[in-house]
Amino acid sequence: MKKYIALSLVAGSLLLGGCQSAYYGAMEKVGYHKRDIMVDRVQDAKESQQEAQEQFSSALEEMQALLNHDGGDLQSAYNKAKDEYESAQGAADDVTKRINKVEDVAEALFDEWQTEIGEISKASLRRNSESKLKQTRRSYSKLLSSMRRAEDKMPPILTAMKDNMLYLKHNLNAQAIGAIKGEFSSLQTDISSLIREMNRSIDESTKFIESLESGK
Repeated sequence: MKKYIALSLVAGSLLLGGCQSAYYGAMEKVGYHKRDIMVDRVQDAKESQQEAQEQFSSALEEMQALLNHDGGDLQSAYNKAKDEYESAQGAADDVTKRINKVEDVAEALFDEWQTEIGEISKASLRRNSESKLKQTRRSYSKLLSSMRRAEDKMPPILTAMKDNMLYLKHNLNAQAIGAIKGEFSSLQTDISSLIREMNRSIDESTKFIESLESGK
């Protein structure tokens, strides 16, 4: 518990300062190395993708409920769909932020690793460390590509949702709802594709974390 509090205080003060290199250095002094930070940030990115999956699915459900609306308060149904769209936008922003944090610590970790390999005098140990670094870089590259592919699928979906929400905002009636029903199947397909891509990224995250923690 004391270590957790210390880490939280260090992290909070340094993040406010905005200096990542100072942050990593200070965290290392309290026994929290870049590899540990990397594991945590990949886990955070993984969880943000899981949350985004749920949020995009919820947004789709509320939009479907709006399109299938039959009597009752149409404005209330619209407001629910709009709220879910805005939450999906927030979830997408969080995914991007988390991936960027993974990328930042990865660069710092690999730079440090490469530098320290040069300080190893024994050739066999140096070669072994170089081999592990290359393997970790390959695994990380695969992970990052998977994360970015999933991330790239979100903006077009959000744009389509926003278009629909804005259109309905100015034309909230049965005729307007009927006009956008034709786009709904495309939106369903796109979100299903997004969820599949995120599942692949989540699987890659799990494998990468396991490889870092096991040292393989």
